[in-house]
Amino acid sequence: MKHLVALVAFLMIGTEVQANDVFGTWQSETSDTGAYLHVRVAPCGYDTALTCGQIVKAENATRDDLVGRPIITGMAPDGTNRWSGGQIWAPDDDKTYRSNMALDGDSLKVEGCVAIFCRGQTWTRVN
Repeated sequence: MKHLVALVAFLMIGTEVQANDVFGTWQSETSDTGAYLHVRVAPCGYDTALTCGQIVKAENATRDDLVGRPIITGMAPDGTNRWSGGQIWAPDDDKTYRSNMALDGDSLKVEGCVAIFCRGQTWTRVN
């Protein structure tokens, strides 16, 4: 019985750490004009079971109102290293889309979708 309890505790700790691996700062892909964002991904302030992201740096951006804006909201865990059910704001067209994310090491694939069509980027971990 002791071994079973220890195994369950170990598995629970491993899942929690894995779910939190997405937390940190990520750099978006660089646009054709050399612009990119740094996005801090963390638990949402309104519901810590969900994941959100806020722009913390906008390099070479044509807009000066990006820093501090939420870009990812309401992402719920959806399997191992996957999140869905949230939204992503696209600064280039100022629209919000249904979103999903997938973590692979130091790469985070983020997508915004309309119906069955999705477009996305692969972000790189900054820290």
